Amino acid sequence: MGRTPENKREIVADLKQLLSEAKLVIAIDYHGLSVAQISELRQNLRPAGATCKIAKNTLMRIAVEEDETWKPMTEFLKGSSAFLLVKDDFSAAIKAYQAFQKASKKTELRGGVMDGKLLSEADIKAIGTLPSREELIAQIAGAINAIATKIAVGINEVPASLGRSLQAYVDKEGNDGSDSAVSS
Repeated sequence: MGRTPENKREIVADLKQLLSEAKLVIAIDYHGLSVAQISELRQNLRPAGATCKIAKNTLMRIAVEEDETWKPMTEFLKGSSAFLLVKDDFSAAIKAYQAFQKASKKTELRGGVMDGKLLSEADIKAIGTLPSREELIAQIAGAINAIATKIAVGINEVPASLGRSLQAYVDKEGNDGSDSAVSS
């Protein structure tokens, strides 16, 4: 039994909603994946803030045709299409997909769209090499901590340096005074 026109409208509306929340969409050919493997891919993508949506190319074409941001995706609408819709951490989502692809050896990355621009497979792989959000936060926190440590050491060094200078002066005066007292 085929889909009803009402059912198709609901699917298109759902796709439009998912696209409105996404910042990056990656098109893959999922031909040959079992239902269990697709579920595994979805599970691997979830922690990265991404979802995997399988939709008929004609329904996705309807969903993107009026949206200039996603319209370039029509180039990838052929064959068995699955779409990875990424909301947050691009790098983590791409790494999760690449790990799945390496293990299953059944999917093929076609390309993606971000900010209305087509991304090639090489572009997506380059984005995947960037540090993840957590790694960036850790790097920033480390840099801030290093700066705070240097400031604290610098602030602490001023009175210590002043104390050493005063002690050197006292020691010098004490030596000069004791020498003059002995020679008198």
